[in-house]
Amino acid sequence: MTDLVLPRAGLRGMLLSEWTKLRTVRSTVWSLVAMAGIALGLMSVIAWAVMRQWHSTDPGDQSYLRDHPVDLVIARPVFIAQLVIAVLGVMVISAEYTTGMVRSTLQAQPRRLTVLYAKILVFAALMLVVGEVLSFAAFFLGRAIIADHIPVDLGDPGVARSVVGAGLYMAMLGLFSLAFGAIIRHTAGAITAVLGLVLIVSQLTGLLPGSWGAHIHAWMPTNAGQRIFQPTLPPGDLLTQWQGFAVFGGWSVLLLAVATYLFKSRDA
Repeated sequence: MTDLVLPRAGLRGMLLSEWTKLRTVRSTVWSLVAMAGIALGLMSVIAWAVMRQWHSTDPGDQSYLRDHPVDLVIARPVFIAQLVIAVLGVMVISAEYTTGMVRSTLQAQPRRLTVLYAKILVFAALMLVVGEVLSFAAFFLGRAIIADHIPVDLGDPGVARSVVGAGLYMAMLGLFSLAFGAIIRHTAGAITAVLGLVLIVSQLTGLLPGSWGAHIHAWMPTNAGQRIFQPTLPPGDLLTQWQGFAVFGGWSVLLLAVATYLFKSRDA
């Protein structure tokens, strides 16, 4: 009698498994829907309020808004969305440690790197699609609201790169947060670490004195990454838009490398 040989589960199977986990967890779907609704809704309300009071707005503020329309229609939605993305990135992996499901996953697929790479690839692809859809939706919706007073088009210098870059930033932030979740393995602790770094530490570095303080502030992960959705930068800025995104990517790769080592070496 010939023994039945079952094929070894590979990366393709793990990709399908991770995609099934993501799309069948209601909290993920509703979190993304809520994120998009709040980000677009709040941006629309702010833009509508600004346009409604346009004639009573200080001329200096009018000039700034005309020169920086992307701050209104792209930057604001991204700043809101990044909070949800950071939480989701952490929970993609930390939730399995909290519930103990990671043990079952590793029993089904003992090759730990295959498991981790599948999580990274699936979540990165999801965040890239969601980020780009949200970014373009915010741009076209915002443009329609402000069109009477602030014309802006994808063909304007730096605008197309800013819209695409906003989606890239959100995808990279998802991987950055996932790495924190894999390293810390505790949902609350990892979320606190990511949001504390993004919302508090990165901003406080701007108070550091001298040129060394300016360099630290510029090279903080999200400070550098957010340059990608700015059409123009102040003269003499330390990093260009793509250099800033490369710095953010470097931080993310470094953290993912640490996460990979720990995921492979520690007990589940």
